Amino acid sequence: MLHPDRLFPSDPTQRDIARRLYGEVAALPIVSPHGHTDPSWFAKDEAFPDPASLFVKPDHYAFRMLYSQGIPLEQLGVPRRDGGETSSDSRAIWRLLASNWHLFRGTPTSMWLTHAFETVFGVTERLSAASADRIYDQIEDCLRKPEFRPRALFERFNLEVLATTESPLDPLVHHKAIRESGWKGRVITAFRPDPVVDPEFEGFRDNLAELGRITGKDTATWDGYLAALADRRLYFKSYGATSTDHGHPTAATADLSRPEAEKLFDIVRRGGATAEEAELFRAQMLTEMARMSLEDGLVMQIHPGSFRNHNDLVFQRFGRDKGADIPSGTEYVRALKPLLDRFGNERDLTIILFTLDEDSYARELAPLAGHYPALRVGPAWWFHDSPEGMRRYREMITETAGFYNTVGFNDDTRAFCSIPARHDVSRRVDCGFLARLVAEHRLAEDEAAELAVDLAYRLAKNAYKL
Repeated sequence: MLHPDRLFPSDPTQRDIARRLYGEVAALPIVSPHGHTDPSWFAKDEAFPDPASLFVKPDHYAFRMLYSQGIPLEQLGVPRRDGGETSSDSRAIWRLLASNWHLFRGTPTSMWLTHAFETVFGVTERLSAASADRIYDQIEDCLRKPEFRPRALFERFNLEVLATTESPLDPLVHHKAIRESGWKGRVITAFRPDPVVDPEFEGFRDNLAELGRITGKDTATWDGYLAALADRRLYFKSYGATSTDHGHPTAATADLSRPEAEKLFDIVRRGGATAEEAELFRAQMLTEMARMSLEDGLVMQIHPGSFRNHNDLVFQRFGRDKGADIPSGTEYVRALKPLLDRFGNERDLTIILFTLDEDSYARELAPLAGHYPALRVGPAWWFHDSPEGMRRYREMITETAGFYNTVGFNDDTRAFCSIPARHDVSRRVDCGFLARLVAEHRLAEDEAAELAVDLAYRLAKNAYKL
């Protein structure tokens, strides 16, 4: 099912160049510096239970498409917050995916799943209602074998390092178990402070209390709160963290005076902050996180612009991260200026900016990263993690920021078996883009070959201090 020239240019000259460039990167190790896989998989190293649990239930790319066509999430086995009944019939869930496989035509999800079916499980026929049970049985048979357990697949995927993402309140017991197991696979954590820096995050006040409890700091005071965050950052570093991650609604930053910050913290700590006060607090905390990154060396990632949990019914019934997050317009130039006035010229600080608003690539992000030493542009993200999205990204970013103010690729996924597929798509698309530059005599082929390795491997490794 996988054509060897997939995603390469149709022009014969460019396609030949792309093939040669891809030959330089196809077998490189995978550096996965940001994602949301479950560390318990690698701590326990238990067999994945069945094909639906591996490919459907945890993957919002898969089930959001099915939901959009009227299939209830309960029928897809997605757990409810209230413990209400959902399907536990994995074969029935798989048949739903198979009978609706046509919905994914032309989408990245189709490419990722097809790649995993064929390269991981040896499936060589297209998924359909007719083939559903045969493919289910083939994958299920594989999952019973030790070579398909999480650690074996990690090694088979040629993963050099894999970063998960955890809340500051997470005790990191699974990362501790991985470390104590003696297994050599490098699985590290990343610090995601949203539950304790966003006043609109559910349970925010209780989260502050828990932060104080686990750190022994007085999180009822501004100084104690900041000290508790710094303490948790160091704890995460002790389990391999090299980065933080911030999923704010906007890119707004602020640089308040100490009395202003203390007053604002007291308001949000007590509850009842207005939307404007919550936004200002998040803005101030991005600047505080940048200050802490300069001190402890953690790379800072800012992922703004998602209207999260847009479907209130789905959020109330199933919780966060259930396919109902929608991109929104995002402004960066003015929003980031308070932070950049303080820290933008620091050569020892790395802030990686992401966007779901492609209009900002050429107008804002490329010029900002093409000037400030502290800034880099993250790869095409989420809804734009696609061949077309990656090509648009390269075309709009490169002319102003070049290649070396970007950070390579990260897969940002919960779907473990899609990781090799996503990196392969990125490598193929980048080789195609470079091939065009070579064919147009804008780049020598030896330069393109070096760039291909940088984009596939070295830039991510360097930017994330891996």
